Amino acid sequence: MPCGEDWLSHPLGIVQGFFAQNGVNPDWEKKVIEYFKEKLKENNAPKWVPSLNEVPLHYLKPNSFVKFRCMIQDMFDPEFYMGIYETVNQNTKARVLHFGKYRDVAECGPQQELDLSSPRSTTSERQTFYCVPVPGESSWVKEAYVNANQARVSPSTSYTPSRHKRSYEDDEDMDLQPSKQKEQHSGARQAGGLGGLHWCGEPKRLETEASSGQQLNTLNLSSPFDLNFPLPGEKGPACLVKVYEDWDCFKVNDVLELYGVLSVDPVLSVLNSEERDASALLDPMECTDMAEEQRVHSPPASLVPRIHVILAQKLQHINPLLPTCLNKEESRSCQFVSNFMSELSPVRAELLGFLTHALLGDSLAAEYLILHLISTVYTRRDVLPLGKFTVNLSGCPQNSTFTEHLYRIIQHLVPASFRLQMTIENMNQLKLIPHKDYTANRLVSGLLQLPNNTSLVIDETLLEQGQLDTPGVHNVTALSNLITWQKVDYDFSYHQMEFPCNINVLITSEGRSLLPADCQIHLQPQLIPPNMEEYMNGLLSAVLPSVLNKFRIYLTLLRFLDYNLSDDITKAVEDDFVEMRKDDPQSITADDLHQLLVVARFLSLSVGQTTLSRERWLRAKQLELSRKTRLQQQKSVNGNEL
Repeated sequence: MPCGEDWLSHPLGIVQGFFAQNGVNPDWEKKVIEYFKEKLKENNAPKWVPSLNEVPLHYLKPNSFVKFRCMIQDMFDPEFYMGIYETVNQNTKARVLHFGKYRDVAECGPQQELDLSSPRSTTSERQTFYCVPVPGESSWVKEAYVNANQARVSPSTSYTPSRHKRSYEDDEDMDLQPSKQKEQHSGARQAGGLGGLHWCGEPKRLETEASSGQQLNTLNLSSPFDLNFPLPGEKGPACLVKVYEDWDCFKVNDVLELYGVLSVDPVLSVLNSEERDASALLDPMECTDMAEEQRVHSPPASLVPRIHVILAQKLQHINPLLPTCLNKEESRSCQFVSNFMSELSPVRAELLGFLTHALLGDSLAAEYLILHLISTVYTRRDVLPLGKFTVNLSGCPQNSTFTEHLYRIIQHLVPASFRLQMTIENMNQLKLIPHKDYTANRLVSGLLQLPNNTSLVIDETLLEQGQLDTPGVHNVTALSNLITWQKVDYDFSYHQMEFPCNINVLITSEGRSLLPADCQIHLQPQLIPPNMEEYMNGLLSAVLPSVLNKFRIYLTLLRFLDYNLSDDITKAVEDDFVEMRKDDPQSITADDLHQLLVVARFLSLSVGQTTLSRERWLRAKQLELSRKTRLQQQKSVNGNEL
């Protein structure tokens, strides 16, 4: 473990040291950030930092250094806090400067009182993000992070994954504070608040108020606090994240890895409850909206802890099997990529065989599924997203659990995914589009509030005849816009706001999908297992974990490879296009050419080639011909459009 544990257990002590050395000189803030950056560069240091994703909140020491892998679900308004404040000793009149950064509660020593009129006090600004665990994160991703983490979260109990199964949503009444927390409240405190930073005194009284206040707070809520997770059934903590530097670099739906100071001070619950009660006394009718906003923006710290961010990093991906940053400059990342690329060919062959079995012996569909899984929007030309490759897998067996088990296979391969069961009832009732709640002043999440690189499987095989009502029509339109334009229009009541995205959409259906798709491949099963569940389970259990991990690396890594077409290759493609149109101008259109180029792009990347070769171009043409021929054959058999 990195030598010296103070930076993990007492990060505010480290900050205090830099503040004491530099005083009001703002250089102390940069030195704090540099210190923690250097600490995390030490051998395996990030693995020693407890993570809120893996460790239950009641195992973590208040004011300790923690990390959190999350998505920004909402951004609240910036808030002011006391950057520097001064206290006066009531007996000796001695004055002491304190820092307010990375704190919710202003600390005052015994016999000390806050001097609100001190000219040396400064007010600073910070931004608050509402962050949730990454929606749809696969269980293998969570397990890999758990296994890699070496943090010691309890001096007397070794950390075991089985202890994590308790839902964070059910932790509202749990006693989250270890016995050591009482030490955090030693020193005089007075209940009050100023500029986003509370100051307090009389620790004994406040500890009592804190426990009773939490109970009152729970009882007084008009409804259980909604953690606002985009997807149903999600587990984990939501956090209020206080950001002090460069918050303009981040936006809603970004996936971040945060390192900072954990704040779960029960005083916050007491003060927020008192503020709500006080405002209600003024004018209950006028204060209803304010109380709802206060409830949402300042939930109990036991339910929604605060993290004061020291370091924040936007994640390119959440695959724990790859280096966090896949840039060319970093030698470790470069070495990893070159080593894996050298064995790419056998990995692709094995993955093709695995997916062929999953698709009931259809190797052509398996080829297209690989291309789909490594596809990504690499740029936008005006409003057109280039690189999207939505696949409609039609011909899925009727009255079968095939689509459900195919999704399970995909879950084992990609870091984040979600299966949307497209039934009339779901389309009419589900909230797909996030919308702004102006009463609570927050963005209420919807199922389509997903981070980039999520795999969305839309199961149309469950669709039966019925009537779509107005919300249902809006939901189908939202799915169509997501597929066509790779954007979701969030509902802000008086207007809509476009949020660009990069979501891989796979549609499973019996006939041709009702939704638009870039590519339709009709499934031709070579076998129909009598027991689909047994067949798919056997397929998964037959794959070695090491091989499965190679599949996972393959599908994530290839999305980040650069791809370029030289002028010579572009000219050759244009000449070939002209040649193909000579005999029959109707045989290939400009749209067909675009489709061919997309297939050729991902076919080249799937074998590790970052440019187009003649061999891959011919192979792409062959795949497209086979796909179209199959569709025509199926159309003539059925006598209707697929």
